[in-house]
Amino acid sequence: MKPIQKYIDHTLLKPTATKQDIKLLCQEAKEHHFFSVCVNSSYIKLAKKELQKSEVKICGVVGFPLGAMSSESKLFEAQSALSDGADEIDMVMNIGLLKSHDYDAFAEDIRAIKKIMPNKVLKVILETCYLDDDEIIKASSIAIECGADFIKTSTGFGTEGATVKNIRLMKYAAHKSNTKLKASGGIRNYNIAKEFIDLGVDRLGLSSSIAIVDGSTGTSDY
Repeated sequence: MKPIQKYIDHTLLKPTATKQDIKLLCQEAKEHHFFSVCVNSSYIKLAKKELQKSEVKICGVVGFPLGAMSSESKLFEAQSALSDGADEIDMVMNIGLLKSHDYDAFAEDIRAIKKIMPNKVLKVILETCYLDDDEIIKASSIAIECGADFIKTSTGFGTEGATVKNIRLMKYAAHKSNTKLKASGGIRNYNIAKEFIDLGVDRLGLSSSIAIVDGSTGTSDY
């Protein structure tokens, strides 16, 4: 196992986050050597400035947190985020299209974004709390077919975050592919984080990152 810091996307996506909050997030990421910071797209330029000359990556969210806007809107936001300096994109899938069984439109929503970033990492957020087991496997399988580099459990704004059960379902869907897993939402202590890593998760979306690496318990979420 690599150092736990290298699994962590240090995350701040609250609507009340200020510029100073983002600067602090970036400073913490540099000090603790986290893999990346994950921020709303309006703050990517600021994060890029704060993280220059560091190894910390920048992850921007797209279609956040509902995933229900038009594909054209998501694509524009992704293009803007990449232009502003994002190294990775976490996009929320269109849950309604999946539940409508409109799998072609659901897939195209993902495929269009991966097409503009073939050499950068795309993570597709499933928001598993709204899906049954079959839907988790179906959504994971389609995202993988569309080129997702990661499938991710949650936004942190749904009714439930990452669970062992849902990670296992996603792992089952991804086991014949190179697609990796990201657990996010409600991970507030080291033992839970380690359990997900032991299950095969390659990335953790955390707002309690410092508490976890220090071995204490975090109380906040995204």
